[in-house]
Amino acid sequence: QVQLVESGGGAVQAGGSLRLSCAASGRTFSMYGMGWFRQAPGKEREFVGGISWSGGRTYYAGSVKGRFTISRDNAKNTVNLQMNSLKPADSAVYYCAAKYGVLNIGDHEPEYWGQGTQVTVSS
Repeated sequence: QVQLVESGGGAVQAGGSLRLSCAASGRTFSMYGMGWFRQAPGKEREFVGGISWSGGRTYYAGSVKGRFTISRDNAKNTVNLQMNSLKPADSAVYYCAAKYGVLNIGDHEPEYWGQGTQVTVSS
């Protein structure tokens, strides 16, 4: 069982930055592919970025590539999403997700989800 708790959401103006963090419980965290998804009102949940269980590979949606950076610290059981050059279109609830043993969580249905954190970008 893995529990995920996100933090770091908030409101920012376009062009600004936010850093989301996800704290995970469980002793086998380093064996999980991790990632971030988001859901805006009236839209389906979409993949944002993923990181392999070792941290050696990262994956991004085209809409955020070059602006967002995902990282993980297996010693601290944390995954972070650094979001720069934010746009109003990035406004959504952001969810941390985990799936055992995968490289790119964006290619799979996650096993575990956090409760979500709101990001609001104003123009």
